[in-house]
Amino acid sequence: MAIDPSAEIHPTAVVEDGASIGPGCRIGPYCVIGPEVRLGTGLWLHSHVVVSGVTTIGDGTEIWPFASVGSAPQDLKFRGEHTELIIGARNRIREYATLNPGTEGGGGVTRVGDDNLMMMSIHVGHDCQIGNHVILVNNATLSGHVIVEDNVILGGLSAVHQFCRIGRGAMIGGMAGVAADVIPYGMVVGDRAHLAGLNLVGLKRRGVDRAAIHGLRAAYVEIFEATDEGSLQERAAAVAEARADNALVREVAEFIAADSSRSFLTPRA
Repeated sequence: MAIDPSAEIHPTAVVEDGASIGPGCRIGPYCVIGPEVRLGTGLWLHSHVVVSGVTTIGDGTEIWPFASVGSAPQDLKFRGEHTELIIGARNRIREYATLNPGTEGGGGVTRVGDDNLMMMSIHVGHDCQIGNHVILVNNATLSGHVIVEDNVILGGLSAVHQFCRIGRGAMIGGMAGVAADVIPYGMVVGDRAHLAGLNLVGLKRRGVDRAAIHGLRAAYVEIFEATDEGSLQERAAAVAEARADNALVREVAEFIAADSSRSFLTPRA
C-alpha cells in the first residue's frame, strides 16, 4: 500500500493493501478503496464512496457520497477478467453515480476524460469512452460500448443504447431514448429520440465563429432535408467537398462516413 504522507484519511475509511493514494487526497468517512485502485493528486472523496476494481482516477477529481466507481460490469458475459476503469482529471462525480470498468469483449477499458460533470444517479456502462467537458445530468444512462465525444450534454433521465456514438457538441434532451448515432452538434429530443436541428446554443457559448455556424446550418439542410438526392453518406460527402473550408461541416461529414454498427438519428418526416 502506498499512501502519500500528505493524504488525509478518515479513521472509519477502509484502504486495502495495494492501493495507491496520491498527495493531498482527502478520503472521507466510511469510504472503501480497493487494492488495485490508483488515486492521483488532490482527490476528495466526501464519504461513503466505494472505489474498487482496477481503477485509476486523475488529479483533482471530486466524488460525492454513495457513488460506486469501478464495480464489476453489469454484463452477463463478464467472468472476472482483469479489465480497467480510467478516469481523468478534475471530474465531478455526484451522489449515487455508478461507473463500471470494461469487458474483455469490448476492449477491456472504460475511459472518462477530463473536466466532466456527472450528476446524481448517472450510469456509465462497461467499455464506454467519454471525452472532455461532458455533462451527464441527473439519471442519464449510458449502456455498454457507448462513445461520447467532447462537449456533449445528456439531459436528465436520458438513455443511450449500446454501441451508439454521440458526436462532439451534441445536446440530448431530457428523457430522450437514443437508439442510433447522433451527429456532432446535433440537437436530439423525443421519448424515442429524433434529430431536431443543431445545438446552436452550445456552439455560441463556446464562441464559434458566426459564419462557420451559418455554414453548418446550411450543410444540415442539404444533408438531412434534401432526401431525394442520394444516400445520407453521399449527401454528406458532397457537402463536405463543397464546404471544405468549414471545419464543422467536415467534422459532421467525417462522423457520418465513419464505420458504425448503428444507423443515424434523422429528423422526423
